[in-house]
Amino acid sequence: MGNAQSPAADPRFTSASRAFSEKELGDLRSLFESLVSQSQTDRKYVSLSVFKAYTGITGRLGDRLYDIVTQNRKDQKLTFADLVIAKGTYEKGTRDEIDEFLYQLCDIDGDGNLVRSDLESVITEILDTISSHKNTEPSSITIFLNAANFTKEGTSEKTMSIEDFKTWCRLVPSARKFLTKLLKPSSPGSQVPQLIHQDIDSNILLLKEEYAWHIGGALSHQELGEWKLLYHSALNGLSFNTFLGNISHAEGPTVLIIKDKEGYIYGGYASQPWERHADFYGDMKSFLFQLYPQASIYRPTGANNSIQWCASNFTSESIPNGIGFGGRISHFNLFISANFDSGHSFTGATFNNPCLSKSNMIYPEVIECWGVVPKGTEQEKQEGVKGSVLERFKEDRNMLNLVGLANSSN
Repeated sequence: MGNAQSPAADPRFTSASRAFSEKELGDLRSLFESLVSQSQTDRKYVSLSVFKAYTGITGRLGDRLYDIVTQNRKDQKLTFADLVIAKGTYEKGTRDEIDEFLYQLCDIDGDGNLVRSDLESVITEILDTISSHKNTEPSSITIFLNAANFTKEGTSEKTMSIEDFKTWCRLVPSARKFLTKLLKPSSPGSQVPQLIHQDIDSNILLLKEEYAWHIGGALSHQELGEWKLLYHSALNGLSFNTFLGNISHAEGPTVLIIKDKEGYIYGGYASQPWERHADFYGDMKSFLFQLYPQASIYRPTGANNSIQWCASNFTSESIPNGIGFGGRISHFNLFISANFDSGHSFTGATFNNPCLSKSNMIYPEVIECWGVVPKGTEQEKQEGVKGSVLERFKEDRNMLNLVGLANSSN
């Protein structure tokens, strides 16, 4: 390549390159040469503009990532050694090393202090990137900012410590997932599931694009295919029986969302079907979430197995009719009574969540539920239908052949 900066002379390159196989290093070399060929830098360096096009990030976040990868030299010369060293940490490092990398990345101005305005710039660029309309509303940015704490003393304002940042990443896993894909854009990244709904004005839906992206941050790539609206109280009425009837068609997990009369929006991801039980059931794939005025995810802690609750038509007071998540009887982490007119939310060990609303008692205004259709499910169904049709065709053809043989023998 004729690069004046020899990678072998840098001990950091030698150390980082050991984390990659020969094939991986070869792939990195091919990537670097491809980017260099587009950079018009005498086939030596990757330019800022080409690097930003590669990552798909065109704003200040892209500038900051380029600075970190080039080790803040400010020389606009991204070398092969830079790429290997950065990817060695970014892709092969420990979780703490990756979090430190992302922490520095979110310090947009690079002054060593991750303040609220830095994080606001990061969130804005992320939402503009994942959004289909590209005009992020201030309220959408605020819900993710509200999940962040700034506890470290700074020169003029509170800053975010590395521990604050790690906590924020746990509450907003979609943001961490997005940031960890920037140097490997060819892999499946964070994305918004396709929201399927009919005969309803999208303006009355609780599940906005950024909310779906947020919830999807806690799910696998396979679960970010189609989400189909199964129940909406504006269409179906606040009816528990209608709710259960509508969601009985779900063949996979569901996303339950509630907006209460205080204006708070929250809910839960149920990995198991909503079926009549006299006790808690479910598994550790379920979780609770907040959407407004703060966006946060609360996964199971493993402290107990009190995950999902679905009781219908029980006459015993010890088995409250309704649906819920976590906690204990009459003290659920989230519960909506079978009348769909009241419920409650308490903090608890199951999900380590706070009260999800303004107060423990909640009064639903809107309830909606979405069915998660994992990627490949529809195709498998179609292939199954095609297969069954083909089998029937073969059976019919064989029968006709047999009939033909019988007729000829007669």
